[in-house]
Amino acid sequence: MEVDIVGIVQSLFSKNGLVMAFMIVGVILWGSGLISKYLTKGRIASSAMAILIGLILAFIGGATTGGSKGLADVSLFSGIGIMGGAMLRDYAIISTAFGAKLSELTKAGLAGLLSLFIGIVGCYIVAAVIAYMFGYHSAVDVATIAAGAVTFIVGPVTGAALGASSDIMALSIAAGVVKSVLVMILTPLLAKPFGLRNPQAAMVYGGLMGTTSGVAAGLAATDTRLVPYGAVVATFYTGFGCLLCPSVLFLITKAILG
Repeated sequence: MEVDIVGIVQSLFSKNGLVMAFMIVGVILWGSGLISKYLTKGRIASSAMAILIGLILAFIGGATTGGSKGLADVSLFSGIGIMGGAMLRDYAIISTAFGAKLSELTKAGLAGLLSLFIGIVGCYIVAAVIAYMFGYHSAVDVATIAAGAVTFIVGPVTGAALGASSDIMALSIAAGVVKSVLVMILTPLLAKPFGLRNPQAAMVYGGLMGTTSGVAAGLAATDTRLVPYGAVVATFYTGFGCLLCPSVLFLITKAILG
C-alpha cells in the first residue's frame, strides 16, 4: 500500500494553516539567527534577516501565483495570511511595550515629546522632497509617499483617507519597509555614537526613528532591556503620524503644491 506523503502534507497544512504559519515563521527565525551569527558575525540583526527572507518569499509567492497576498496566495501557506492580518499585527506592536516602567517613561519629559514631532515632520519633509524630485507633483501622491516614509502603517492610512491610488499606496508601504529594515541594521552600529545606553535615550531614539518594528529589532540587537522604552514611544509615533499626515501635513503640502 502506497502512502501519499504529498497529499498528507497538503492536508496537514491546509487544515492547520495558522499553526503551520507559526511553524514556518519559527523556522525562518531560527535560520535567520544562524545567518546573523555565522555569516554576518552579529553585525546584522537576525530580525532584519528574517524580514528580508520574508520579503523574498512574498515576492516568489506573488510572482508564482499572480496574486496580491504574497506567500499566502499559495494554498499550502494560506495560514500566513491570517497570522499577518491586522489583529495579530496590532497585538504584536502593542506587546512590544510590555515591561516598560512608567517611572522611566516620565523621565523622557519634553525631549521625548519633541522627538515625536521632530521625527514625524522631519521624515515627512525629506520624503516629500524626494517624491517631488522623482516626478510626483500631486499633493495626494506626495503626502501619501511621505507618510509611508514616516512608517509603513501611516502610509496606507493616509492614502486611504486622501483617496490615493493603489500604486501610490504600495509605494508608500515600500518606503516604510525600507526605512524599517535600515533602522534594524544601522541601530546596533550607531548605538555607541548615539549614546543608546539608557531608557531615556532609547525613548528619544524611538521618537526620532518611529518605526516600531525597526526600533524594537535594532534595540534588541543592542540591549534587550531598552526594547520596551524605544518601542512604546515609536508606537505613539505611529499614532501621531496617522493623525498629522492626512490632516495638518497634507494641508500644508497642498498649500505649497497647489
